[in-house]
Amino acid sequence: MKVEIWSDVMCPFCYIGKRRFEEALQQFPHKDKVEVEWKSFQLNPDLKTDLSVSHTRYLAQIKGWTEDYVHQMDQHVTQMAAEVGLTYNLSNAVVANSFKAHRFGHLAKQHGLGDAAEEALFKAYFTDSKNTDDDATLVELGISIGLDAELVKQTLASDAFADEVRRDINEAQQLGIRGVPFFVMNDKYAVSGAQPAPVFTQTLEKAYEEWGQQRSAFEVIDGPVCGPDGNC
Repeated sequence: MKVEIWSDVMCPFCYIGKRRFEEALQQFPHKDKVEVEWKSFQLNPDLKTDLSVSHTRYLAQIKGWTEDYVHQMDQHVTQMAAEVGLTYNLSNAVVANSFKAHRFGHLAKQHGLGDAAEEALFKAYFTDSKNTDDDATLVELGISIGLDAELVKQTLASDAFADEVRRDINEAQQLGIRGVPFFVMNDKYAVSGAQPAPVFTQTLEKAYEEWGQQRSAFEVIDGPVCGPDGNC
């Protein structure tokens, strides 16, 4: 059964949602039959990476908030992250356009490392305060998850996987996805936001039950056949 997750590297609730989903999946008795696929989404596609702009000033500008209110919100989100074992350093986060990071994620997904790439990108952004729009940073992350450094460099130097990123974003628009994280299970059930683990558990159970029925939900009209033993 497939679970598709739309997220953005700079979304604090996406990392928290990842942990809560992982908690539910770990307890799910059929987890070995669940395939997780990460999909690209951009909260601010027009954002230009500018190392001179702080996370606090960026949010204050785009949200129309005071910097004091941004600090209050950051404290709240940091506490949420801590409850699932994550360390957030939001005041030091490097505000960066996420398109290149999403291309990196698609490269990793092609090599069966999609989840590892998402984890590395989230940690780099929220915990380690790294510039996830920087080639050197992404090469370093690629090496850490098992990708070849030259392959990552060549990918980033080209426009490889740009179409795949745009395709994910267009698909999200067609599905009416307006915010992330957004989890789609069995192409039928969706969970929006960093919901508590029990919400994911319940949805996984419901989606898996129907998925199992779909796989065998056909009527058989018997007729002349040939079997593997050669009898016809």
